[in-house]
Amino acid sequence: MKDLTRAEEQIMQILWDLEKGFVNDILPHLPKPKPAYSTVSTIIRILVEKGFVSYKAYSKTYEYYPVITKEQYRDFIAQKLLSGYYQDSLGSLVSSFVHQENMDVKEADKIIQLLQQFKKEQK
Repeated sequence: MKDLTRAEEQIMQILWDLEKGFVNDILPHLPKPKPAYSTVSTIIRILVEKGFVSYKAYSKTYEYYPVITKEQYRDFIAQKLLSGYYQDSLGSLVSSFVHQENMDVKEADKIIQLLQQFKKEQK
């Protein structure tokens, strides 16, 4: 899997939400100033080349749909973050999040629950 540029990721977020769509379906979801139709079309062609998107042809128009799920890309990015900044140490990554000011008790409980579930599955 390849990295996405900010513009490519923006288009993918929209396609994941829409599940499928034509360029004209995607355009209204983009922030202002809106890029040109041709710009969006070019970005989608790049996403097709990268293997993130495929399409169905209808005469002269194309309906695009994601091939890579949001979860697959999220996992790819998480692994890249883990290996690039935390030397593959999940403990360091979790520690980084725990020390953030926006961490709340509900999120901490969720992490504890996930870790307990993991420990049960490993036995």
